[in-house]
This record gives sequence, structure tokens and C-alpha cells, in this order.
Amino acid sequence: MPSINGKNVLVTGGAGFIGSHLCDELLAEGAAKVVCVDNFFLGKMDNLKTALKYNNFILYRDDARQFGVMQSVIEKEQIEVVFNMATIALNYSFFNPFDAYMVNVEIANTLLELLKVGAYRTLIHTSSSEAYGTARYSPMDENHPTDPTTPYAAGKAAADMMVHSFSKILDLDISIIRPFNNYGPRQNAEGPLAGIIPATAKRIKNGGRPIINGDGEQTRDFIYVKDTVRGLLLAYEKEESRGKIINLGSGKDMTMNSLLQGICDYMGYDGKWEHKEERISDVRNLCANIDRARNVLGFEPEISFETGIRKTLDWYMENEII
Repeated sequence: MPSINGKNVLVTGGAGFIGSHLCDELLAEGAAKVVCVDNFFLGKMDNLKTALKYNNFILYRDDARQFGVMQSVIEKEQIEVVFNMATIALNYSFFNPFDAYMVNVEIANTLLELLKVGAYRTLIHTSSSEAYGTARYSPMDENHPTDPTTPYAAGKAAADMMVHSFSKILDLDISIIRPFNNYGPRQNAEGPLAGIIPATAKRIKNGGRPIINGDGEQTRDFIYVKDTVRGLLLAYEKEESRGKIINLGSGKDMTMNSLLQGICDYMGYDGKWEHKEERISDVRNLCANIDRARNVLGFEPEISFETGIRKTLDWYMENEII
């Protein structure tokens, strides 16, 4: 069974929300070298405070779409394993739909070309539950049809198809992990690309009202970021994951009304909510079937939502981010 211990690892998007947690865990698990490539579109230096304390952490402020950049970094750092975490937030679809689509496809293409020529050995590619679109049945297993409703989701689905087909026809060492809705410390808290949990808490703290789009009965499967990171590491360690698409989620769904109420309860807010129109192309229902993750990876989510939301909001409050 492969071990991350002693490996030279590259994380695209490693200064982002999930990517930075992954960098921390790779370093803690004994990777010989952890290399982060991030263009800082959403990534933040603050997210790398822990990683930067390690002498074997190396940061490149570059764009993972660029073949020449990635070829140079991979060769120079003698990379063996790549975790592809780089993307642009879903909400970017509403501002720049073309780029929201293309960034996912172009990064996947670059990494596949380099893997094909033997520049590195293993790719753990990160997808998104948004590739499925609204649930036709629930919980959604990996055989659920893909029907993306936003350019971001379409880019994820297209990249997945490219990666999956390359792994089959060229027998490449690839696993595809499809996380559902991540939350936790370091999620973007500001602007139009902010995550709903920190954005709502910040609004309440500043005297505003929580905002709910549509009727609030849309459902999502929320998974704590450290559970996702653990699943990604398991995907590398378990060779049975190669050539497969694997969901990572809690296996439980929650309405957006319930999510906002949990934030309000934490913040001690009992006022009115602001209701807005349903977002264009918003997915109605998402809930993961995680049987494959259990059977192939031995994965089981460890952090309940009740614990995770408290840990998340505690972190934002303690760091004075909201």
C-alpha cells in the first residue's frame, strides 16, 4: 500500500480552503516535500501559516493551467504525486461563465499531459458534487447521471470525463474524488464568492439579516473539511481507488433553512431573515451515497455537523474574521 511518508507531493490550489488543509496534513504525515502551486485568485497567504513553518514546504505563485510552469515545477521538485485542488468558486459562473468552465478543463489537460509523459506517477483529481446537478434519486451514488447546471459544474464534469477516459485508455495511475459541500475554517468569508456559513455569520455580527435564496428547502450534504482531506489521503493510499470516481460526503442532507438556523442559534440571533429570489441554475437537492468510499477507502466521516459548525464558527470568531 502506498504511503505519503517520504513522497514529494504537489498540491494545485494549495493556498485555498481545502488545499491548505491538505498541505498541512501532508506535512504532518511525513511527506518529504510539499509543493503548492496557487495563483491566489482565492487562495490566501494566511491559509498557509502552518505550512510555511515547515522547511520542506515550497510555494509557487503560478497558474496550474500553464503547461510550461507545471512541467518546470514538477521536474525541479521531482514530484511523485499530484493532488489537483485548483479551481474557481461556483459563484464565479455568474460573473465569468467561460473562465469558470475552462479553468477546470485546462488544469486537468495540463496535468494529464504531464502524467502521460511520465513527469510524475500519480494523480488524485478532485471533482465536485455539482457535476451531478439536481438529484434524480437520493442518496446519489457514482452511477448517478451528470447534469451540470452551471459553467463551473460543467467544467468539473468535463474534466472528470477527460481524466477518467485517460486513466482507462492509457492505464494511468489516477483516482477521482468527488466531494460534496465542504465547510470549515479558512473558507472564503468576503465578497460575492464567500461561503454561506462565514458570510451569514459575518452579516449577523455586523447587524444585518441572514439571506436565504428561494424557499430555503434546497438540500445539501455538508462535509467537514478535515474529513475530506482524510478521504483524499486515503484515495492515494488505497490503490483500489485507481480508475474510480468516489463520492466524499456525510451521507446526510440538510435544508438551507436548517443550516441558517444553526448559524443563527450559534450567533444568538432570533430576528427576521431576508428572502431573495432563487439563484439561477441552483441545484435543488444533493446527498451523497458514500458506500464506495466506505468499501474502497475505508472512509467514514468523523465530524458531525453539530460539532463541525461549532468548530468552524469558533475559528472565525477567535481569528476575528467575522
